[in-house]
Amino acid sequence: MLEKNKRVLSGFINKYSKAIKLVVIFLFALFLILLVLRILNIFKTNKVTPSLITSFLNVAESPLKSIHGRTNFILLGVPGKKHEGIDLTDTIIFVSVDVSTKDMLLISVPRDIWIPSMKDKINTAYHYGEEAKEGGGFTLTKSVVEEVLGQPIHYALLVDFDGFVDLVDILGGLDVNVENSFVDEKFPIPGLENELCSGDPEYKCRYETIQFSQGLQHMDGITALKYVRSRNATGEEGTDFARSRRQKQVLLAFQQKLLSLDNLSPGKAKEIIDVVRKTIKTDLSLGEAAYLTRFGLGFNGAVRSIPLDWGNPDLNQVGFLVNPPVEKYQKWVLEPRSGNFAEIQSYINCFISDPACTIAP
Repeated sequence: MLEKNKRVLSGFINKYSKAIKLVVIFLFALFLILLVLRILNIFKTNKVTPSLITSFLNVAESPLKSIHGRTNFILLGVPGKKHEGIDLTDTIIFVSVDVSTKDMLLISVPRDIWIPSMKDKINTAYHYGEEAKEGGGFTLTKSVVEEVLGQPIHYALLVDFDGFVDLVDILGGLDVNVENSFVDEKFPIPGLENELCSGDPEYKCRYETIQFSQGLQHMDGITALKYVRSRNATGEEGTDFARSRRQKQVLLAFQQKLLSLDNLSPGKAKEIIDVVRKTIKTDLSLGEAAYLTRFGLGFNGAVRSIPLDWGNPDLNQVGFLVNPPVEKYQKWVLEPRSGNFAEIQSYINCFISDPACTIAP
């Protein structure tokens, strides 16, 4: 069983490392470039070009916080004001980087992990932190991710998906090659999450049907967001792997569209920066953001990814997390199979300290 899990893990890393690398580099490079532009307000006197952007990124030495040579981040995504749970971090990605060896480790942290210290799921930490104190969202989220992974979190970056829609529209839409046609008859309609639907037991009024045809399509912001967020299509496109692939497609299309523009007029640059101001939050300083952007733009090192999940019974795979009966916490959650996070922390520490680590669930 152990050898089989090693092969499965190796296959997972080989198959998805390139895609994940591109997505993370995109997040670092694009969003931090926009963050630097916003802070510097260079649109006031200059047209924004790639060469102008990179001229601000010549930070010689790393100002980033680190431990044992590694800097750790969490990338967070919230659904936006048009959705229920506007500040629930349903996307949580742990990124550990060694800027000297150019090694990057990524772990997608399931949003449903139960946090005993909060008596709630991990995706509520940002909400509770902000509720207690402005700016407390990052503090509490970093603390609970540390509680799970056993690794210090130096920085956080949060993205509001509503802003993504606006950015796509400002750029005039994206051209995306849809690999497989699919139909999703249960795509949730924002604002109708609690609608009673006149007693309909299936709550059909809460959903709309969306469909995409194979081939190159031009997508506006709303269409692109539906394309990446669909999770109820039949067949292969209803899997998390397909959803991750679609996310990668749209992110790369976004990056290509932005960088394909010869220049941005001051007015267009201001539009983008105004959206970013509302969309992106981070606790990076200007110097740290500039250095990280430069690092992301030139990154060509190794990207490693390890799963932190509940396995796949159909493939006879085990995981570190289990789904207890709903009655235990009165909601669907995930918790460590061993009863605490020590096993998970040892697993992750091994991969951080040794790229050749062979531990498997």
